[in-house]
Amino acid sequence: MKRIAIIAGEPSGDLLASRLITELKQQRPELIFEGIAGPEMQVAGCTSLFPMDALSVMGLTEVLKHLPELLSIRKQLFQRWRNDPPDLFIGVDAPDFNLPLAKKLHKQGIPTVHYVSPSIWAWREKRVKKIRGNVDLMLTLFPFEVDFYKRNGVNARFVGHPLADEIDFDQDPLPARRQLELDAELPVLALLPGSRTGEIKRMASVFLPGAGQLQQRHPGLQVVIPVVNEKLQLLLEQLRGEYAPELEVTYLRGESRVLMQAADYILLASGTAVLEGMLSGRLMVAGYKVSGLTWWLLQTFRLLKVKYVTLPNHLAGEALVPEVLQDDLTEDRLVNEMEALFALPAGRRDYILQQFRTHHEALRCNASVNAAHAILAYWGGRNDYV
Repeated sequence: MKRIAIIAGEPSGDLLASRLITELKQQRPELIFEGIAGPEMQVAGCTSLFPMDALSVMGLTEVLKHLPELLSIRKQLFQRWRNDPPDLFIGVDAPDFNLPLAKKLHKQGIPTVHYVSPSIWAWREKRVKKIRGNVDLMLTLFPFEVDFYKRNGVNARFVGHPLADEIDFDQDPLPARRQLELDAELPVLALLPGSRTGEIKRMASVFLPGAGQLQQRHPGLQVVIPVVNEKLQLLLEQLRGEYAPELEVTYLRGESRVLMQAADYILLASGTAVLEGMLSGRLMVAGYKVSGLTWWLLQTFRLLKVKYVTLPNHLAGEALVPEVLQDDLTEDRLVNEMEALFALPAGRRDYILQQFRTHHEALRCNASVNAAHAILAYWGGRNDYV
């Protein structure tokens, strides 16, 4: 019986890995899985050796605080799999945890696969040296990543993006508004200032008063914010009282994807959510701010290698989504960008949405099935995965 070691480090990876496990078992029912698994992976049949929450740590100071625990977990996993080797190791995202472990396991003769490329094409490009020779197969979500890896001597396969498989493009907003109990006749602005406490605090000080200005200038504008839990809702309510007490907000528990379908426009923190907005076929403005030290390092050492930070713009090679970053991220700038979006000429609007549709279609190609096929083809010694 073949055994696969697999690790995911956060909810998005848990979902991705669960679908991969399901597809692998569909083709090879005898496979068994163990590693670090969230609830979705466990339902799919993976035994979790450590809680996934232990790996869900973001930010430099948070990582340093939990570093002894993270190193201990990685050491225990390595010892377990060195003494009782699995037939294959799959790291799902979480590159700072998974790639060093893959390197050590690879030296023990265990085949290694990594699913979801780290953004080394965008910054810290030299990290590819840690992948070459240590990861036997890199599965990428974007087609341009394959060329980068092949130039650097890494086997890579584009499998598609699972979000494109799940999200239908440019859906009628009315059913989503009814589902969320929003007024079907009034415009909707989806406001997504991030999902982590530090990120929300940085974004909300500009996003909330900016949304307040927009609501005053455009009476009837419904501003809706999705939150993942009550703690973040309480934080946002506190920040609203501090920065924009006049702003009327509707909060939703989760439902961010449905909200995007219900929205006319989206104002959001740069990240995966911008890709979801593109796949939903909605016009957006993206803003982001990092700590002053991080920004100084990025600028001084030219660590950022791309012209655009949002994936829709990077995929298209042009500014389809306005990006408002760092010192430019002010209340007035956000309001101006959003109002420019409200007044966008029909021709430009149609062009942007057509570009979004084209990239949606390019990424929608049954990612989980393709990933499972690529893994089994590589594992079986065939070369149709290349």
